[in-house]
Amino acid sequence: MTISEAVAERILALCKERNLTVNKLCTISAVTQSTVNDIVNKKAHNIGIVTIKKLCDGLGMEIPQFFDDELFYGLEQVIF
Repeated sequence: MTISEAVAERILALCKERNLTVNKLCTISAVTQSTVNDIVNKKAHNIGIVTIKKLCDGLGMEIPQFFDDELFYGLEQVIF
């Protein structure tokens, strides 16, 4: 799994856990729907830390909490 795939899976899992739709997350995070759709549909490969911070704010968590998941262990190295 790549980092972008792991981020997409984590966002979807956190939304489900919090009973949030992706659309609602976009609204409370002030991140555009197209950006989040690209992330969760695994079309975005270079997800910026500022975007992740905004999404974390919308999810009510800190960045370390976001990455504190088994999804992020043993990720593939991505070379562009």
